[in-house]
Amino acid sequence: MSGSPLANGKIHLHSSVKRKLAEEKGYVFDKRLRYNVRQNESNCRFRDIVVRKEEGFTHVLLSSQTTDSNALTPEIMKEVCRALGNAAADDSKLLLLSSVGTVFCSGLEPSYLIGRLSTDRRKESSRIAEAVRDFVLAFIHFKKPIVVAINGPALGLGASILPLCDVVWASERAWFQTPCAALHLTPSGCSSYTFPQILGVALANEMLFCGRKLTAQEACSRGLVSQVFWPTTFNQEVMLRVKEMASCNAVVLEESKCLVRSILIPVLEEVNEKECQMLKQLWCSTKGLEALFSYMHSKTTEK
Repeated sequence: MSGSPLANGKIHLHSSVKRKLAEEKGYVFDKRLRYNVRQNESNCRFRDIVVRKEEGFTHVLLSSQTTDSNALTPEIMKEVCRALGNAAADDSKLLLLSSVGTVFCSGLEPSYLIGRLSTDRRKESSRIAEAVRDFVLAFIHFKKPIVVAINGPALGLGASILPLCDVVWASERAWFQTPCAALHLTPSGCSSYTFPQILGVALANEMLFCGRKLTAQEACSRGLVSQVFWPTTFNQEVMLRVKEMASCNAVVLEESKCLVRSILIPVLEEVNEKECQMLKQLWCSTKGLEALFSYMHSKTTEK
């Protein structure tokens, strides 16, 4: 099986052997992941995500080299969109989304936003808002089931996209927060619609307006997360269930998702468009940029 993990990380290869394998077989080794990643010749190489083609499913891991805590930038979002496009067209029955490190995703990168918006606010606000829109649309339009494995904190857009996925499994260490107001941002990822639908209006408003933090167990009890697993066995629990799903008939999986999701697609498309238009307006404004500066200053003083 392509890109299969080394058994519990116990197989140790001499560096010269690794180099030889890399040269002769096109393997790329990533010590943090403890397994070798086969780069398909037919696929474009990625910088900030890892894509593994497994038996029956595609595994996409957020593994940002350019931001901290797997934060999102337009470039990273485009890589995810490309990976989803590839998985939609190949023989994968489903897609597994997870991450490398202790944080699942910290959402949009504030320092990136400040850097870009400070140079050309009008142009960059349009470009970043379009990247967010396309990123969210990629999840809305993906026809195969999306399983998400949340190993740690999921913030902002990293939490907002979860209702657009089909199964969400979380580690006990995971927690969820959408600190939109603190960043002077409005909701994204269709969370202005999906959060009230799933969590109820009262809790959704606390998350979106007040930045309330949900533990994994709270998220599970309210329907944002499907199941919570113990951290030490989290990966094994996830892979066991994903492989079981991947053994199902591909047509049945896709048609079942269609029955559940198809009626919501026009609504989600409209919500996504409105959210991104509002973000663009905020990023174009002087107050929006000042709020980002204020947020970054408060984070710096906390340290």
